[in-house]
Amino acid sequence: MDGDRKYRQRGYMDSEPRGPREDRPRPQGPRPPIDVTGPRLPRLVQAVAAARCFNCATQLAPDTEFTGNCPKCNAELHCCKQCSHFEPSTRFQCLKPIPERIPVKDKVNTCTLFSPRVTVARDGAASTMPLSRDRAPVPVDETPRTAADARNAFDRLFKK
Repeated sequence: MDGDRKYRQRGYMDSEPRGPREDRPRPQGPRPPIDVTGPRLPRLVQAVAAARCFNCATQLAPDTEFTGNCPKCNAELHCCKQCSHFEPSTRFQCLKPIPERIPVKDKVNTCTLFSPRVTVARDGAASTMPLSRDRAPVPVDETPRTAADARNAFDRLFKK
């Protein structure tokens, strides 16, 4: 036993340095085919780019005129808070070089650099139909009609 070692276990510095692992053979040839009967990937939700009201977050129609007001909360849409250049941490709270500060950010203004803020969000209302084993869409009745239908759907879900 070495005098400078406190314990008798071998450490990482006791062995010779190793090269790349050659004890495991690498597979040769083509990969096996993908099993189509195995688990399926989840269906991805579609992304939607849309403008939303800064005040109530209502999705605005693509043909909305930003010179008017929000159809739900009646907030003015041609304002700094609705603009894509609005950034509270910058000078005059705008990413573009403007000559003077606009004091009220949620009221209508005459800024010529205005461009509506468009956000990308997941579309939860997208119609997704489950697929059968042969990848054909299967129509599903979304809402149960009676309490017995709801119970049957629950039982089918957990395969009772």
